[in-house]
Amino acid sequence: MKLTRRAVLRSAGVALALPFLESWRPFVVAQRQGEASGPPLRMAIYTVAGGTVIEAWKPERAGRLDQLPSILESLEPLKDHLTLVSGLSHGGQVTGCAHTTCSRLHLSCGGNISVDQAAAQAVGAGSVLPSLEIGITNHQTRFSYRNGTPVPFEMNPHIIFDRMFRGRPPLVPNWNARRRAPASTEPEPAKSDSVEQSVLDAVLDQANSLRRDLGTSDQRRLDEYLHTVRSIERRLALVEARRRAEVRDAATAVRAAVPAFPPHSHFENYTNPWMVWRNPERHAEFIRIMSDLMVLAFQTDTTRVITAALGEDNALFPGVVTAGGELQAHALEHNGNAPRGQRPNPVAREGCRQIHAWYTRLFAEMIAKMQRLQEGDSTLLDNCLILYTSYMADGGHGIEDYPTLLVGRAQGRIRTGRHLAYPVGTPVANLYVEMLDCLGARVASFGDSETAARRAYNGRLPDLRAS
Repeated sequence: MKLTRRAVLRSAGVALALPFLESWRPFVVAQRQGEASGPPLRMAIYTVAGGTVIEAWKPERAGRLDQLPSILESLEPLKDHLTLVSGLSHGGQVTGCAHTTCSRLHLSCGGNISVDQAAAQAVGAGSVLPSLEIGITNHQTRFSYRNGTPVPFEMNPHIIFDRMFRGRPPLVPNWNARRRAPASTEPEPAKSDSVEQSVLDAVLDQANSLRRDLGTSDQRRLDEYLHTVRSIERRLALVEARRRAEVRDAATAVRAAVPAFPPHSHFENYTNPWMVWRNPERHAEFIRIMSDLMVLAFQTDTTRVITAALGEDNALFPGVVTAGGELQAHALEHNGNAPRGQRPNPVAREGCRQIHAWYTRLFAEMIAKMQRLQEGDSTLLDNCLILYTSYMADGGHGIEDYPTLLVGRAQGRIRTGRHLAYPVGTPVANLYVEMLDCLGARVASFGDSETAARRAYNGRLPDLRAS
């Protein structure tokens, strides 16, 4: 091939880089989880601030969950859906701004991608939005990362809803009808003479010739560009597969219940973090709205990966905290979690416990809603894997023995109703490997699961998964 600029650009628009061609054949279909054979598995991460008060969170014994500790007692009716995991820790040291360091470690474990974004890469193409990041964050608390760059969170419920449903109604997929759909109605691989065939695949010989004439750096640049084009083609194919499934649903479509949003005149109350933080009633309403949006996004299969940041270290809790006179979470966190060798203030520690019990009550409301929503022969909760946690282990910026609660059976992949106690220091990254594995992303490692100083269990968590 003559390497003129015109030829390169003409080829770049229709060529496919060899590494992707040899491993992926030209099927114009949705990936397995995008197919409409049944409800997909969803993953959510629900993060609050300030860690926890470990003695009011962690059961005394491993094994079957009996009576839940006080912070978790609002989840008692749902404990058969819970898996409490203790001992998980982040490696390294907290340096500089502790909040920045802890939030950076939280979901990425020192890597360039956070577990939610890795999950979105694995399953996100099958839904309208690859992932959804909502809630309260700031320059010190950035949890989601893609290629080392923070992913922004949105806290305005109107903007979130518009992003989810712009141009389409919030309809619930008819999973039973999709499961019964004849095989002939499912998308098929594109025929070699079909107009639906990938234009990149159609010029394989030209792509091979072009690559041979390029230097290494140009080959890499071309590969990256063509991979992007291939991704767009696959995305369009998935959108088309989804459209066909929605057409089959049309006769029995059910509109999802839409949460009642505050009026536009009250925007500032829910877009200005300080307006949310300082009033626990407004803070609770904000969390409930965000939780309803999470349920709605999963119920309508708008996304399969959600990260929610719903706590704030600087929040005030009048009426929630009844122990002592301090009402600011951050002050209580530090006073209630003294440095080693010092005794924590028991009154402040009780205030922290009350705050975390408050967060859990609101979380439990969302989980109960998920359990009530039927999806074919299962419930929405049955088809979810939800991590309830905090971006630090305790209010003193601890990074050992994080509060880690998994909710949902992940379509039978997780054995629930148990407390799994691992040695303190076991990498949090091991859990993220297991979560990604549940979603079908077969990763060998994640973050520091293979490199942590206290590497354990070959980067996995034995006994977490159902046999």
